[in-house]
Amino acid sequence: MTATGEEQVTARGGPWWWARRRSAVFDVSLAAVSALECALEGIPFARDAGIPEVAGVVFGLLAGSVLVVRRRWPIAVVLVSIAITPAEMGFLMGVVGLYTLAAAELPRRIIASLAGMSLVGTLIVTFVKTRQDMSRGDLDIGDWFVPFAAITMSLGFTAPPVLLGLYVGARRRLMESLRERADSLERELQLLAERAEERAEWARNEERTRIAREMHDVVAHRVSLMVVHAAALQAVARKDPEKAVRNAALVGDMGRQALTELREMLGVLRSGGDVRRERAASVPLAAVGVAAAAAAAASRAADDEGPCLAEIEELVGQSAAAGMVVAFSVEGDVRSYAPLVEQTAYRVVQEALTNVHKHAAGAKTYVRLAHRVSEIAMQVENEPPEEAAASARLPSGGNGLVGMKERVSALGGVFVSGPTDAGGFRVSAVIPAS
Repeated sequence: MTATGEEQVTARGGPWWWARRRSAVFDVSLAAVSALECALEGIPFARDAGIPEVAGVVFGLLAGSVLVVRRRWPIAVVLVSIAITPAEMGFLMGVVGLYTLAAAELPRRIIASLAGMSLVGTLIVTFVKTRQDMSRGDLDIGDWFVPFAAITMSLGFTAPPVLLGLYVGARRRLMESLRERADSLERELQLLAERAEERAEWARNEERTRIAREMHDVVAHRVSLMVVHAAALQAVARKDPEKAVRNAALVGDMGRQALTELREMLGVLRSGGDVRRERAASVPLAAVGVAAAAAAAASRAADDEGPCLAEIEELVGQSAAAGMVVAFSVEGDVRSYAPLVEQTAYRVVQEALTNVHKHAAGAKTYVRLAHRVSEIAMQVENEPPEEAAASARLPSGGNGLVGMKERVSALGGVFVSGPTDAGGFRVSAVIPAS
């Protein structure tokens, strides 16, 4: 980035009103040269005025040294130069003073007025001096030369420093404006970068939450059923070998299904990561929106491959095969919904049945599905478990209900869960059809 105005402010190190020591040294040097010039010009002025030469020299030194304050009080310097113009001294002070005045941030009317006064003063003094020289015979030229010399000298001493000062002042103000714009741009870019980082962090957190929810939905139910069947297998292995074989086969099927779903999910995540890396390496910044839309479309396509409502009956059958007493009922006209709606409904029922296996083993469970005009409703309710019922002692992370509520709320639905008056537990959800 370019040097900003703040960096320049911190670089100030000159004494008094000077921004830099270099500027102070330069102005002091100019004032010394101007004082020397005025002191030398004060000698003939003292002779013509009939005063001691020492007084003329001192007067010249004092008048010329005023140039040291040209940056702080440019108007005073110009006024002093105009005042000593009749004494024919202060040429350097007049030129430098007019330049500093024009370059300063002062109203144009003040600059024009002082420049006009200096022009008129130089014009009159030059006119009188040239006419005196011609009357003494020092110059033997026509009368046209007097006004020509006066106008030329006055314009030459006034116009160039004023024009140069106006140009330098305008350029300085332009550079300050550009620095301010650069500072503003830098702050805006920094703010945008911070916001982009916040959005990226938010997106990463959302993605992690979504992946965790998917992994929980895919794995928890299958593994819970596997643990239930394994417990049943252990109980009947000696008493009923045929039932033990069936339970072992069910455990194997559940494990294969869980592995298949895990491979599919990991494959989607891995392919999605490869695509993001390729785009980060080759896609320009202008195509980020297109890439985001493509990623969203790919995510929706992955969601389309998820479970649907038609598989809920099979899901209930798996729980029944694991020993759960479960009743399944459907109300209304069966119809198809958006893939994400059907997948969410399936996951809600799946997680609710998993919770029954974990916390209410042996309890009778009712699964109800209702197709309404503009929504689909589902309810999973279990009776209180029998005290003597064996528990599979499945671990619980406490994220199942939270994940179900997040899924339903994301689609604009309503999710309610809690204990019933009879001592059981009920999970209800209503999801809009579109």
